[in-house]
Amino acid sequence: MIRVRFLGTAAARPTVARNVSGIAVQREGESFLWDCGEGTQRQIMRYGSGFSFSHIFITHAHADHFLGIPGLLRTMGLQGREEPMTVYGPAGSGPLLEAAVRMGVERLHFPVHVRSLEDGERVDFRGWAVHAFAVDHGVAAFGYALVEEARLGRFDVEAVRRLGVPEGPLYGRLHRGETIEMDGRVISPDDVVGQPRPGRKVVYSGDTRPNRRTVEMAVGADLLIHEATFGADEDKRARETRHSTAAEAASVAARARTRQLVLTHISARYSDAPRLLRRQARAVFAATEVAHDGLELEIGYRE
Repeated sequence: MIRVRFLGTAAARPTVARNVSGIAVQREGESFLWDCGEGTQRQIMRYGSGFSFSHIFITHAHADHFLGIPGLLRTMGLQGREEPMTVYGPAGSGPLLEAAVRMGVERLHFPVHVRSLEDGERVDFRGWAVHAFAVDHGVAAFGYALVEEARLGRFDVEAVRRLGVPEGPLYGRLHRGETIEMDGRVISPDDVVGQPRPGRKVVYSGDTRPNRRTVEMAVGADLLIHEATFGADEDKRARETRHSTAAEAASVAARARTRQLVLTHISARYSDAPRLLRRQARAVFAATEVAHDGLELEIGYRE
């Protein structure tokens, strides 16, 4: 199961109901953060998403997306953490991220590495990867996509039984794509295993204008998390500040044919009235929700 927990959904500054940007993602026992605005460590405690992650992916070096790093690292240090941590960001953001790691922390008992990524670079894990892609925010800024490898095709137990293959290791070999020999017969995986099935994909836009790269990365995604700082009444301001309106975010989801769109990075102007943004987005893409702090989504496999 992939679980996505929204730790902060406000744009630029916190409000009474919303903290600034932070998203915790868990996949099959592994976890990481997308962005780490100030107060993220308290949001982790509040919503119980845990401190066991070892990777933080920062979309860009604006304060509301990375100033939670000092407090988070200090909290982890006081908890006795020893495992290493890696902080990722776009090329050019390294000095600010390095400063954030050192800020207010006299001594850490665990190593913290800062790694700059290039557009199109990926960070590989076991069976999945996080892909970085450039977005349009007026500064060096990335979106990120969690992309799983394709899964094995469905194993046809009835077919393999008809072929007389005994249950046990031979089942596993066939399912892994190996051809086997039995009683002078050659049995191919094509006889008993269906076509590979796609893995899951979760895409986070970070702060951006609608752009082609986000559409390309979000094609067929199970979930697109897209900023929607403004409503249609602030269209001009969205363009000036290199942000998106709710309807523009919905147009990205529609063009990419994603399964679900969740809007985040909500301006204080709309913080207590998200229905307006939801209505404007749903006029373009029906499967839209507006995130709130603490929202948790579970993404299962398509069957």
